[in-house]
Amino acid sequence: VQLQASGGGLVQPGGSLRLSCAASGVRLSDYSVAWFRQAPGKEREGVSCLSDPDRPTYYAESVKGRFTISRDNAKDTVYLQMDNLKPEDAAMYYCAAAWTTHCVISSASYYDHWGQGTLVTVSS
Repeated sequence: VQLQASGGGLVQPGGSLRLSCAASGVRLSDYSVAWFRQAPGKEREGVSCLSDPDRPTYYAESVKGRFTISRDNAKDTVYLQMDNLKPEDAAMYYCAAAWTTHCVISSASYYDHWGQGTLVTVSS
């Protein structure tokens, strides 16, 4: 499983970005997918995840109401729409996948496959 994260960049506070996590070699719809982030000097934290359509999506409290995770099965891609970005959202964002029917954001070790990361900078 190869995951390619993209979509990061520099945005002003209050702005938006959409991150993409594209898979190759597999049908990403068979996997639970999560976004994690890691800021300099901080631990990696789970941001959001999704799995089977009939299971819930999860968000970190700090991003609820601002971030939306979704997937396009035809493109084997998972997105993270990030709105009303704050300086504290700045980090390297990673997507991760696990061949499971449910997802978690509490543990990075739950996921076997990781993308390379895309950098999000929020600054005026």
